Amino acid sequence: MKPQDRAHNRAFGQTLRELRKRQGLSQDALAARAHLDRTFISLLELGQRSPTLDTIIAVIAALDTSPAEFFAAFCDKLGTGGPSVPPAGDVPH
Repeated sequence: MKPQDRAHNRAFGQTLRELRKRQGLSQDALAARAHLDRTFISLLELGQRSPTLDTIIAVIAALDTSPAEFFAAFCDKLGTGGPSVPPAGDVPH
């Protein structure tokens, strides 16, 4: 795993834990809402697993938050202020 991937996993996990706790949810409750295993939620929060797109969607829905709110918090954790997306003119065709 590349260092950037580890940073992304840690930031995702920190964001997940922060939003879960803000709503007063246990890992068990979030796992039930998202139809995931509690141990998987724990591993995500610890940054030890990379979430798939399906997992990200399930978690955001289970937290009853918007993708914009989730990823704003995620980007704050990364310290980027926003996702790293090249300008349209810099994308190879």
